[in-house]
Amino acid sequence: MRITVQDQIGERLDVFLAAHLTELSRSRIQSLLKSGHILLNDFPAKPKNHVSAGDVITVEIPEPETSEVLPQDIPLDIIHEDDELLVINKPIGLVVHPAAGNPDGTLVNALLFHCAGQLSGIGGVERPGIVHRLDKDTSGCIVAAKTDRAQQSLSEQFAARETSKLYLALTQRIPTQPFGTIFTNLGRHPVNRQKMAVVDPGSGRPAITDYFTLSSDPETNTALVLCILHTGRTHQIRVHMKHIGCALLGDPIYAQPQRQPGPPTRLMLHAWRLGFNHPVDSHFTIHEAPIPAEYSPLITDPVTQSLESIRQAPPADIPTLFNPDA
Repeated sequence: MRITVQDQIGERLDVFLAAHLTELSRSRIQSLLKSGHILLNDFPAKPKNHVSAGDVITVEIPEPETSEVLPQDIPLDIIHEDDELLVINKPIGLVVHPAAGNPDGTLVNALLFHCAGQLSGIGGVERPGIVHRLDKDTSGCIVAAKTDRAQQSLSEQFAARETSKLYLALTQRIPTQPFGTIFTNLGRHPVNRQKMAVVDPGSGRPAITDYFTLSSDPETNTALVLCILHTGRTHQIRVHMKHIGCALLGDPIYAQPQRQPGPPTRLMLHAWRLGFNHPVDSHFTIHEAPIPAEYSPLITDPVTQSLESIRQAPPADIPTLFNPDA
């Protein structure tokens, strides 16, 4: 691809390309510059180069790197799909991307098969299309990007906390306070490196979770809790709820499921609703994953009414449904 500059005198090359190559994300352009696939007047270009009228820019799009991750025909429960992205209701037990101990059978393998090459490559050969993640044993909404534009937009939204992430959790023990905000720093556990833990200020990374008790069962001392994530740290809800003395039912890492009441044999954490601005028109859209049957015992009529109120409220107004002073 060859582009002749007309009148953008003095403009930075990366800014010029971002305006003229709208099908490529800024990060993709930066990557092409870094790898030498963009020439300015037949010489390798740098982002800070400036362009003048008459300059010739040559852009070579290399063939996609062959992925070592193979497509696999794994059924997907698709909530929404368009040319830019798809939202999936991830089942429990499905790992998001290949890693040690899970070389295949992952969501990425399923996406590669379903999308047949139509998947953003920014995440690398092991994480194509992956913008965020859910734990293996967490069910619910997860979005994947088909295009570089979608990957760039969604990644920026998650990083800037512009998304809406609502989870439903079943807790062992009823929270002492019916609602609250948990604000701590999270980091690796000092002894068990497979776990996360609340750490001292100044270490780890800030993590913020709002929680609201939707219903409770005094006989079993369990509660159905709505959690709103304002950050996206590893195991955030699981660690935060344990931090206030309310570990999640079925959590094999932060609780002792064999000592918990009730029949759940899975981690009782469900990514219920996910909202974001669509990469094309910036329209804020919310997607919802059906509530698993395991939650039914605590889905009373008042809870159903509360869930419907949440559906009708803008994300920023949801806290006021439970705390008028929020």
